[in-house]
Amino acid sequence: MKRDARTIIASPQFQALTARKGLVSAILTLVMLGAYFGFILVLAFDQGLLSRLLTDGLSVGIPVGLALILLAWALTGIYVRWANNTYDAAVSELRQELKRSE
Repeated sequence: MKRDARTIIASPQFQALTARKGLVSAILTLVMLGAYFGFILVLAFDQGLLSRLLTDGLSVGIPVGLALILLAWALTGIYVRWANNTYDAAVSELRQELKRSE
């Protein structure tokens, strides 16, 4: 491993950055898993709930399933926005700081 890579990995800024990325990823993952497994648990234990008709030919399960898909897209969008605005800026700042300290 190059000396520069070791310096970056050992820096407190890099450690904090990776911790923040892990936290954001964990929170978004838990939200998605909670929604998904909640949906599956409802299917398993209360099938009647999602099979109730809202209108002729449209059960509750259809909009709930659509909401689950939209939630996945929204969480992906939140992560991408966070990465583009916060994470990438912090990585760039860290690189510049390490170049100045060489």
